Amino acid sequence: MVLRKKLSCLWTLGLCLVASKSPAKVPSITDRSFKDQCVKAHNEMRGKVWPPAADMKHMIWDDGLAKIAKAWANKCTFKHNSCLSKSYGCHPTFQFVGENIWLGGLSIFSPHFAVVAWFNETEFYDYDTLSCSKACGHYTQVVWASSYKVGCAVTMCPELGGFQTAIFVCNYGPAGNFPNKPPYTKGVSCSLCAEEETCRKNLCRNKELDKPEKYPDWNPQGKAPQQISCNPLCLVSILLRLF
Repeated sequence: MVLRKKLSCLWTLGLCLVASKSPAKVPSITDRSFKDQCVKAHNEMRGKVWPPAADMKHMIWDDGLAKIAKAWANKCTFKHNSCLSKSYGCHPTFQFVGENIWLGGLSIFSPHFAVVAWFNETEFYDYDTLSCSKACGHYTQVVWASSYKVGCAVTMCPELGGFQTAIFVCNYGPAGNFPNKPPYTKGVSCSLCAEEETCRKNLCRNKELDKPEKYPDWNPQGKAPQQISCNPLCLVSILLRLF
């Protein structure tokens, strides 16, 4: 019995030392580099769809969508947000929003890695029949032509897989993935851009829509998950209890 306690103590001590020396670091939704990476990854994928898109809008970041993504990611639940089906249930200005979720190790995560994984579902999507041979809803939302705003967030969720497991959520406005509708109109790139739009890397860009919106008095419901940490005081406490 004493030996078992000692072994348990050593195991806990080792785990705590790993946790204290290698704390999980995730970018916040206000981190400029993170925001730029999310937007860039989406626009890169949207600009390379095949067949080409005649009306694919250029995406920009939205703080409100990022707040939704963060609040839901913090729940560490690998399923879609319960607000998505409710009119104006997620966002103050978009009646409905779309959502993609990625789950994996923090060591391999980047916004580009996750968005490319979603985009790669294109191999399962048949544009002519609007059908999927496997899951491809992530792909169609990434390339939904009329979705022009995106907000993303990442959170550590050890209970969903392991110490370094991260969940990455992106929300889109307006929502895509309407049944029996193509994600975009195929044709010569930018050939159906509106008069006030310019073509940038095969995407229709509207300078008015590019203006950022702020939501200082609005926050979605959600709370931060508890974080596990072990400092020297924690280790002393464990040792005293077990010995």
